[in-house]
Amino acid sequence: MTDTEIVLYQTDWCSYCARVRDALDDLQLRYRIVNVPDEHAQRTQLRDLFGATGVPSITDGEVKIADDDDAIIEYAEQKYGKSA
Repeated sequence: MTDTEIVLYQTDWCSYCARVRDALDDLQLRYRIVNVPDEHAQRTQLRDLFGATGVPSITDGEVKIADDDDAIIEYAEQKYGKSA
């Protein structure tokens, strides 16, 4: 397992979040999960961090990617993948 600073903001029921978790697990990365409220109006932490309330979203140090599973997976593969 590779240690990272990745924090994944997600919900358990979100299929896009599951896709990101699967990709991070396939890359054998250690990351932290923050489960956010189901209601967008209650996702103040996300709004403060990203200016948006969609999931999945990640931070990795200074890197922030909001509400885009494809971009998150591409970032993780480029930074932490086998060719990195």
